[in-house]
Amino acid sequence: MICPCCGSSDTLEQPVLWKSLIDEWQLAGYEVAYIDRQQGLQCAACGSNLRSMTLARAVMSCFGYAGLLVDFLRTPMGVDLRVLEINEAGNLHQFLKDLPNHLLTEYPDVDMMSLSFEDNVFDLVIHSDTLEHVPHPVRGLSECRRVLKPGGFCAFTVPLVVDRLTRSRKGLPPSYHGSPTNPADCLVHTEYGADAWKDVLLAGFVECRLFSWAYPASQALVAVRSRSGEW
Repeated sequence: MICPCCGSSDTLEQPVLWKSLIDEWQLAGYEVAYIDRQQGLQCAACGSNLRSMTLARAVMSCFGYAGLLVDFLRTPMGVDLRVLEINEAGNLHQFLKDLPNHLLTEYPDVDMMSLSFEDNVFDLVIHSDTLEHVPHPVRGLSECRRVLKPGGFCAFTVPLVVDRLTRSRKGLPPSYHGSPTNPADCLVHTEYGADAWKDVLLAGFVECRLFSWAYPASQALVAVRSRSGEW
């Protein structure tokens, strides 16, 4: 496997899920295996895990680039991108942070459901495993759409269990991502399944693209804002 972020072929892998989370999520053995791979397989050189690699490939595909993320961000197109990163987008922050028009915003300083930016500002909004922690994810995606320029992209990942449908955890015992000893603000509001694309369309986007790598281990979604703003 060649890392699409830095080009290294050296990888490391370790399990990341713990028993209480597996039980709360009601995961079957094969689901544990591919989610562990999604989160625990990483590039030994740059540290990017499989979900970050998939997100990087999705972003480059949207801009018609075939190659490495580190090289794409040095092209004239990459350098000129106006990028909003909501929380650190997995391991991609290390590559995005030096872009001249990059802005990182993090919870709780900025609420994804009420972004403090003007309309039509960014070419790319990117976040990774954040949306499931937003109380009203459609509202969060709607805000991402609002701050995108027409023709812009919102590229993101969510932990996605491919053989089930999305469900709210409202009324269920609290479940946290993060770590078993320090969940911090990682309360999960939504467990995403194969119909994750619905939230993109409900938020007002007219197109949702799905990118997969090492299926079923890792998927990334890209919400596309129409170039005319609306159909």
